[in-house]
This record gives sequence, structure tokens and C-alpha cells, in this order.
Amino acid sequence: MARTASTLFPQRRPGFAATLELLKPVTWFPPMWAFGCGIIASGVSPTGNWALIGLGILLAGPLVCGTSQAVNDWFDRHVDAINEPRRPIPSGRMPGRWGLYIAVFWTFVSLAVAALLGPWVLGAAAVGLALAWAYSAPPLRLKRNGWWGNAAVAACYEGVPWLTALAVMTATMPDARNLALAWAWSVGAHGIMTLNDFKSVQGDRRMGVGSLPVRLGTARAAQVACLIMTAAQVVVIALLLVWGRPLHAGLVAALLVGQVLMMRRLLQRPAELDVWYNAAGVPLYVLGMLVSAFAIRPPA
Repeated sequence: MARTASTLFPQRRPGFAATLELLKPVTWFPPMWAFGCGIIASGVSPTGNWALIGLGILLAGPLVCGTSQAVNDWFDRHVDAINEPRRPIPSGRMPGRWGLYIAVFWTFVSLAVAALLGPWVLGAAAVGLALAWAYSAPPLRLKRNGWWGNAAVAACYEGVPWLTALAVMTATMPDARNLALAWAWSVGAHGIMTLNDFKSVQGDRRMGVGSLPVRLGTARAAQVACLIMTAAQVVVIALLLVWGRPLHAGLVAALLVGQVLMMRRLLQRPAELDVWYNAAGVPLYVLGMLVSAFAIRPPA
């Protein structure tokens, strides 16, 4: 049987579709949302600042978050061969070391765009990228410990983009209220990251990745995730009350009640309902972020 051209000349470069899949556009929403919350909290009108905002959104989502996905897929390629063999690298659609090359190239592109937005933005982007590499790459490979790894990802998804937006809009150090909210929402996102690890338990256990579902078991890990998400939002509610924002505190509390009702169902069958909760409960969480951003927005 005659060999085809693709057999004689194997693919040397990944296609556009495989590259885009490696960068995982579906994951860009959380940091872009957090960036938007930071814009609102800054109190600076977007009028006349659309170019800066556009670059900032590009930085938060496709660049820094995209980099983190490429880094993670490269260093997780052996785990993905078990958990998700159809991903670009284990499936062979991202041949050779192209996954690593794209991760490195995208890191430098991210830093270059951040530099255009000023030193505070460059510093925030550098922190986010450092956490992305530390999470996946040896020797640190923070994801081997679910406590530290999830903290790094949560900060990259929520706190760092929020503070980056403030740097873009004000070119100054964030104030105490923004630092407190960015920290609280990042802590709560630790629980979301734990639920996200449920789908990878089999491969993580075989490859020695100590995610919380592996360390604690799915039932206890779900309990810990719910506790962390709830406690972080209670802190936000308390802060808003201290700052004289009872209406906003009440809205966040109402959103939290909705989540708690869903958590009760989640805890009954966490290994089966983790995807359902991410689709149904997490939107209420991020809406609370938006409410808190409006709460601390300075008057026009």
C-alpha cells in the first residue's frame, strides 16, 4: 500500500485550530471578568480610555491566561495522556516541543504588551506569569500540592487581573479596599479551583499530583471547597457593611444564599455534580464580584 504524503512528511508545525485549543479561550473569561470589575472599582470613566482597556483585556485573557494554559498543558502532557488524551499535545496535533515554544513565546508577548501599559501593569503581569510557570513547571510545580497550586491559580484568575485593571486605569498603587476585595475573591476562587480538579482525579493520582480531591477524597474536598467559597464571601459582606454599603452587602448575601442552596445538592454527589455546580453556582459568585466593585467605586 502506498504511503500518503502525511506519512512521508509528518507535520512539523501545529495548525491554527490546535494552537487556539492549546490557549483554551473558554478559560479567558474569569480573568477578563475580574479585569472588568477592577475597571469599575477604579471609578475612572472608560471614555477616552478604550485603547488602554482593550489592551488590558487582551493582556488578562488571551495573553497571560493563554500563556498559563499553554504552560500547564506542556508540563501536564503525561497526565493529560490519561485524563484527556484528545488535547492537542497528547493527541499529536501539537507535535514535538511546540507546546513549550508557544508557552515561552506567549510569555514574552505578554510582558511586551504589559510594558506598553506602564510599570505597575508590567509588575502585575510579571507576578501573574511567574505564578503560572510556578504552578506547572518544575522545580516548584505548585500543582503537586492542591493547597498551594489552587492558591496560585485563584490569584491569577481573580486578584491579579482586578489589580491590573486598577493599574491600567489609575497608574497608581491600589488602595486598601481594592486590595482587600481582590484578596477575598481570590481566596474564594480557591474553592472553585478545587471543584475544577475533580475531573482529573484518575490521572492526578497515577502521576503523583496531589490535588485536594486526591489528598482528601472527593467528598471532603467538596466540603472544603464550599467552606472556602462561603467564608470568603462572608468576609466580603462584612467589609461592605463596615464601609457603609449595606445594600451591596445584602445583594452579595442574597447571591451567597443561592450558592449555599446549590452547595447542599453538590455535597450529596460531588463527583457527579462538580460540572453542574461550576455552570450554575459559579455565575452567582462572579456576580458578587461585580456588585462589590460597584460598592467601592468612587463617586463621579
